[in-house]
Amino acid sequence: MNNIEKYRLSCTLTFGDIYGQIIVWLIVVFLSIAGGVAIWTSSNQVYALGSIALIVVLSLPFLLFAFVTTLLNHIEVCSVDSNEEE
Repeated sequence: MNNIEKYRLSCTLTFGDIYGQIIVWLIVVFLSIAGGVAIWTSSNQVYALGSIALIVVLSLPFLLFAFVTTLLNHIEVCSVDSNEEE
């Protein structure tokens, strides 16, 4: 750790890397809303709201895990020459 200035952190993450994850999560949310609306038309409105909330809340940690692991996979540590200027 004495020569920490000789390394550079760079992030190569682009929007295209997480675009698919966002699309899949939006599909899950819309399907849960559609299922909730289908249940809502019957006499169980509380179950409809509960099912929508449960699916959205349970899917959020998976979405967060996917974003964080994708971000960590795109962080690079590159060595830099001491003579090279930025």
